[in-house]
Amino acid sequence: MARTKRTEKGFTLIELMVVLVIIGLTASVVVLAVPESGGSLSAEAEGFAARAKAARDGAILESRAAAVRVGPGGYSLSRRIGGRWQGVSSHEWADGTSAALTGANADGVIRFDATGIAQPASLVLSRGERRIAIEIGSDGNARVRR
Repeated sequence: MARTKRTEKGFTLIELMVVLVIIGLTASVVVLAVPESGGSLSAEAEGFAARAKAARDGAILESRAAAVRVGPGGYSLSRRIGGRWQGVSSHEWADGTSAALTGANADGVIRFDATGIAQPASLVLSRGERRIAIEIGSDGNARVRR
């Protein structure tokens, strides 16, 4: 009995299926890893809350008032030095982000006194259908509510 060698060339069905699974997994990782344009809304809210907490902490450490002014295009941080408000930094909202501030002064300013106490306020950031709220308590602490 003579044995004949098979000289077939090509891929088996299993090999093709494994390659398709690998390509599918790789494509899904790429799609999930692509960042949202302008960053995520929750990251923007966390950034605002962190800066508001830093303003409050600075007011306590320096024994001088601090403020966060919120507007349609972004927000700015300032502190009271020599009887005048001096700007510290300003930050713009990402494209498509709108902000609605309630509970603060009518001029859109959240003020922290030298002890860190603030008038309670709520800032709602929205982009498209997504909304996220940042609450500033009377103790001056900022909390992000999802």
